[in-house]
Amino acid sequence: MDLKLNGKRAFISGSTQGIGFAIAQQLLNEGVEVTINGRQTEKTYQAKEKLQKQFPDKNISAIAADFSKKEEVEKLLLKLLDIDILINNVGIFEVKDFENLTDEDWYKYFEINVMSSVRLSRQLLPEMLNKNWGRIIFISSESGVNVPENMIHYGMTKSAMLAIANGLSKLTKGTEVTVNSILGGPTYSNGVATVVEQIAEMKNLNVEQMKNAILQQSNAHILLQRFINPTEIASLATYLSSPLSLATNGASLRADAGVLKII
Repeated sequence: MDLKLNGKRAFISGSTQGIGFAIAQQLLNEGVEVTINGRQTEKTYQAKEKLQKQFPDKNISAIAADFSKKEEVEKLLLKLLDIDILINNVGIFEVKDFENLTDEDWYKYFEINVMSSVRLSRQLLPEMLNKNWGRIIFISSESGVNVPENMIHYGMTKSAMLAIANGLSKLTKGTEVTVNSILGGPTYSNGVATVVEQIAEMKNLNVEQMKNAILQQSNAHILLQRFINPTEIASLATYLSSPLSLATNGASLRADAGVLKII
């Protein structure tokens, strides 16, 4: 299928690995000019080089910026020109009991996971509206609906993203700009893989055994009966980036493998 994305320009926050990197790969495959982003300069440019080897004829840019540092974000915003597609993907997560969460923890998670998308959308949405075309996609999580008891601070940020996306979509009325969210399920991203490998080593299990044990404990009813691959989230994001998805706006679309027990 031709997604009619050739020549469009995309910026993906937090895209040196995992879901963001997979989205970059799929958009590049559709002919999109992609700008990736990471917190560390060296890692960001290594990711760019990896993409350039995979797509030698494509236009790929990289901007390093730490979304916990407002001054770095302000510099990044000045470099984002003529962006058609914004993927709000950057985010951090950890398992931490509510009673151990400090005020600083709450502010840090809100700053990175929520305010990153607010600042990027505020910068890029007006231009999209002026040219009457654009896509903003928030990579949220099923944890924003079914908030985990040991990750309340993370779930809070994912709920906030859904609210912001829904509100922004109302500003696009009568245009060919859309704003949508993706509710991702348990995805085997690089960050998750690192945690799983650490726990597996502690418990003297192999990684596959540990992955299965975690799913059985936390999401035994997942219909895939395995972790979601980042490319499977990226496929939905790529479609939502396309002109073909115009009738989908203000939506929270599930790519959760049936984790959420809702219709």
